[in-house]
Amino acid sequence: MALGPRLDLRQSQSLVMTPQLQQAIKLLALSNLELEAYLAEALEGNPLLDATPGDREPGDDEGGDEAPPSDGPPADTDLALSSEAGTADDLDVDFAEERFHHDSASDSVGLSGDGEGIDFDSFAGDDGTLYDHLLAQVGERFSGIEAMVAEQIVALIDEAGYLRADLAELAQRLGVPLALVEAVLAGVQSFDPSGVGGRDLAECIAIQAREADRYDPAMATMIAHLDLVAKGAFPQLKRICGVDDEDLADMIRELRAYDPKPGLRFGGTATQAVVPDLYVRQTAKGWAVEVNSGTLPRLLVNRRYYTELAKDAAAKSKAWLSEQLAGANWLVRALDQRQRTIVKVASEIVKQQEGFFLHGVAHMRPLTLRQVAEAIGMHESTVSRVTSNKYLSCARGLFELKYFFSSGISATEGDGAVSAEAVKSRIKAMIEAEDPKAILSDETIAQKLSAEGHDIARRTVVKYREAMGYGSSVQRRRQKALAG
Repeated sequence: MALGPRLDLRQSQSLVMTPQLQQAIKLLALSNLELEAYLAEALEGNPLLDATPGDREPGDDEGGDEAPPSDGPPADTDLALSSEAGTADDLDVDFAEERFHHDSASDSVGLSGDGEGIDFDSFAGDDGTLYDHLLAQVGERFSGIEAMVAEQIVALIDEAGYLRADLAELAQRLGVPLALVEAVLAGVQSFDPSGVGGRDLAECIAIQAREADRYDPAMATMIAHLDLVAKGAFPQLKRICGVDDEDLADMIRELRAYDPKPGLRFGGTATQAVVPDLYVRQTAKGWAVEVNSGTLPRLLVNRRYYTELAKDAAAKSKAWLSEQLAGANWLVRALDQRQRTIVKVASEIVKQQEGFFLHGVAHMRPLTLRQVAEAIGMHESTVSRVTSNKYLSCARGLFELKYFFSSGISATEGDGAVSAEAVKSRIKAMIEAEDPKAILSDETIAQKLSAEGHDIARRTVVKYREAMGYGSSVQRRRQKALAG
């Protein structure tokens, strides 16, 4: 057989994802806030894209045209979910009289009836860090070399308010007497917040007790034996402190009022409010599912601008304009399809979990991504992308879409299973309602759940209890004893 180069022709098939398909999949997984940032970048890069506020009608803008709508109801149309029909005609809502929600702060101006506008104090900047707060007090209290030592001490205080440093080593490094460092530390420990500068928990609590004028010999002895307080060794504490039951209860109540980490009041990251992607509301004929379009601009394709630019443009410029026009049209259609897909998936979730929306978490059903995907005729991965990082707001609160998917616990009676979230809710109710003198063990909880028809093992009870942040029966007994 001769060796040499040759040409061969072959035919093969392969699945190739176009860049537009990849981008559409990416859009589906974005939350409203992430999509808002993406659209801002698209508007900056494509001159043929215009944006109007989300609550404006398409006819309000004369310079742009929306992409031709596809068949079916618009994405932001409310869908009424019932056993008989699921179209927008099933809604029994007067849009002129009712409002589902407020998309922005401006929607709520004047709604309270008290004549007050927006509370601009709620937009104030974050508090300074603990270091800045303490450093400002150093300048008010100390001067000269003492101020220098105080600044070094403040720099060594961690975010919880504790001084994690050796004073002798600090004095040697600064070249000052140890007595001076100790005196300055005593001054720093008088700063706000109370308890800052303590070298351990006992010293932090003792500082707060002194400022509250409660640092008597009995309290000092209790603070020196915090390990016994944690163990709940009350008879031993009464004997060591020399107090009776009533005085011990008062001392423990006072102790619980102190802050073990005073520094955490400062410099914390502001809580970011979660913006819901969907709103669900019960109507006369079913459930209304609405996409929150208040955070998103309405994209329009400015065909008039395209026509003006293409009149006298060169061939390369026309090709570029055609490319931008195609991209703008695709983005508008992709956003429309995204909204439809999200509403379709959310509508099926509401149908499957109607018991939750009507009666609460105790009536949640086991639900998987595959069940929803098969019901709406989509792939399981698509449902996963839709439910990722998206939140649903309803009368019962704000929930992530992933919350409604959970495994099932088999029932000893009946023809179905109960959601794991429902079992967790029942365990939580049992623990919070238990008698301090009769704390329920994990085995007892499992037996009670079995008596209610839930086939659950003790190790599963332990897993759910720990996931919810509850301690063992011994730890809960000790906590309830401390609470009095």
